[in-house]
Amino acid sequence: MFSLFVRYRIFLSLCLCVSAVQSAAQTLAPGGPGKDAQWATAAKQGIGTSATLESKVWFTLADGVMTEVYYPDVTTANVHLLQFVVVNPKTKRVETERDDATHEIKVLRPDSLTFQQINTAKSGAWKITKTYVTDSKTSTVLIDVSFQPTSPELGLYVYYDPSIGNTGMGDSARSYFISDCATCAPQLLHAEDTRTGIFSNLYFSSRMSELDNGFLGSDGLLKLKQFGKLSDPSNQAANGNVVQVAKIANPVKFVAYLSLGDSNHHPKAANAFVSFEQARFEYDKGWSDFVKTLPKVDPKYQAQFNMAAMVLKALEDKTVRGANVASLSIPWGGGKNANEDVGGGYHLVWSRDLYHVFTAYMALGDTAAANRALDFLFNIQQKPDGSFPQNSWLDGKRGWGSLQMDEVGYPLIMAWQLSRFDKQTYEKHVKPAADFIVKNGPMTPQERWEEKGGYSPSTIAAEIAGLVCAADIAKRNGDKTSADLYLKTADDWQANIEKWTATTNGPYGDGHYYLRLTQGHPDAGVKIELNNGAGFFKENEIVDAGFLELVRLGIKSPDDPLIKKSIEVIDKQIKVDTPNGEGFYRYSHDGYGEMDDGRKWNWDGKYTGKGRLWALLSGERGQFELAQYASAKSKEFNPVTGRSNYKAELQHSGLLLSHAQLRLDAMLGFANDGLMIPEQVWDKKEAPATRDREFVPELKFGEGTGSATPLAWSMAQFIRLAMNLKAGRNLDTPSIVYDRYVLNKR
Repeated sequence: MFSLFVRYRIFLSLCLCVSAVQSAAQTLAPGGPGKDAQWATAAKQGIGTSATLESKVWFTLADGVMTEVYYPDVTTANVHLLQFVVVNPKTKRVETERDDATHEIKVLRPDSLTFQQINTAKSGAWKITKTYVTDSKTSTVLIDVSFQPTSPELGLYVYYDPSIGNTGMGDSARSYFISDCATCAPQLLHAEDTRTGIFSNLYFSSRMSELDNGFLGSDGLLKLKQFGKLSDPSNQAANGNVVQVAKIANPVKFVAYLSLGDSNHHPKAANAFVSFEQARFEYDKGWSDFVKTLPKVDPKYQAQFNMAAMVLKALEDKTVRGANVASLSIPWGGGKNANEDVGGGYHLVWSRDLYHVFTAYMALGDTAAANRALDFLFNIQQKPDGSFPQNSWLDGKRGWGSLQMDEVGYPLIMAWQLSRFDKQTYEKHVKPAADFIVKNGPMTPQERWEEKGGYSPSTIAAEIAGLVCAADIAKRNGDKTSADLYLKTADDWQANIEKWTATTNGPYGDGHYYLRLTQGHPDAGVKIELNNGAGFFKENEIVDAGFLELVRLGIKSPDDPLIKKSIEVIDKQIKVDTPNGEGFYRYSHDGYGEMDDGRKWNWDGKYTGKGRLWALLSGERGQFELAQYASAKSKEFNPVTGRSNYKAELQHSGLLLSHAQLRLDAMLGFANDGLMIPEQVWDKKEAPATRDREFVPELKFGEGTGSATPLAWSMAQFIRLAMNLKAGRNLDTPSIVYDRYVLNKR
């Protein structure tokens, strides 16, 4: 095993060689700045990072290749694509892993984020097997590669498209030849972004030849297709969308190393000196030790449960602790191009998503992680007026520009559930947030789907629960005046939810049900324009299942008549039975998803899509049915009263429990082969012909789309429902809210 000191000394030696012996012939690449940059599909089949804090690099996998690699934190993507290319120099036939192979992915262990991609040429000419880990002490991705050609004349090339610092333009690339390095291959591909100071070094355990640095559109892949080799390779490409291509001289079995660094933090090792076996041993052990701390669930769900927990741990930044991003992806690959930063995609921190991750941490018994999440929200993200931004970067700087009132309420629930009752927390964080809700609620500029403002059942539920929790913390700190105000406000809003958000003259059922969103007059028949080009519709035609938050957060009983009637409407309007179980749309007429012909939803708003089924909504429905189960159990035979309908009630409660179990089964089925649970699931039997290979995966009924995968909220919901089923109740329901409104203990 190489110690960190030895690794560092080796790296210093390598750096000296690189800086001193750059190739004398410097050929500048033509064709700059190259074609528009793009991001890869968000439908990741695997993500990985070391379980240690020292290694600050994250990889993502999709379509048989490595896609975004994040460094030095979970918000900064630096790679578009790294794949291998097979070339027959005689026939000039060129095949790429992504486009010309069938793809298989394997989770090699149930207790580690260790993935293997197996790509088999559609032509039958070759097979490439790749296993991914990261070094435990440095920011380096290691790929163990096995190349099995059917003919010895086939050559293997690496194709590397960096997109450093969250953009694909503005990068520069160079080739180095290292002279004074007896135990490593003497070539290195270096790419950097001078704006951010971030750079990558790509090297191999096998020698490279025909090293080329070019621009997308006139890069080495084009040369291979024209000449069967890298004719007239260029040593440098400056300030554009660069692509690096090189031939692997001894390609049967080798290791690829991608090390990331920046002007302040150089890579601490040249990992060509660290065996893949040793790196994998350390990587696997780190994750295995973590998995040993996890609870046991039904064996049917354990592998997915472990994966969900590992993914949540992986999505937490290693420098700014407690900051979990929503996903290591940009849904559908972003907008028209990735020439500029699209605003972080989903690799930003949302208070709402972090709350759902928090509930998973609490279910796992990981209060340390739960406290880190709340510390980030309170100490970094919370604004001076007590509110929280729609989302933020790691330093708290606002990402997108809106305000969502549920995101102000959730941290108050978190504080209460963690028993953070100290004076400083109350005065500095809890009271300002609660005061902000009283002053600005119950209306919200945006509800949880981040598109419209008004009266939202899901938002009001978070506000009420947050105020009740804040009131208890206020009482504990001797602030009776504030406590009374918070409770009075919460009680008033709880009493008026139906008036504000439920129609009595709607077109569905008997006309009486909760709506997704209103302007306070749900019977007025107001027409509103939905986002994403979906069109104009009456408020009372637009339903979602957000009212279930009223039950989950303890504000309404699961037996409430209006809740039950609204469930019947939901099941008829936005439920779809897929081969993997029932799924639900966000709301009627949603436009946030692929078009019916398979084209991706587009961030620049030029395309009109259609929202697809959301995997996490099946979990939310399961929690509602679990709440019904707990309520039914409480009504079973009582030996004191001598109730006679015990058998019927027992049968009813068992049926409810099985329904909740089916929701967990559905989420299990929605996960892909890498056990990544997506944001959205394809809702049609028809699988459209894919028009845009770069962004849209193959669409199958009941399986993930090009949306964010894995989504932290989806993974957290799986953990939450699994643990709640084990407990027989919803552990995330704040008891103080449930006691006040469902049990009427005021």
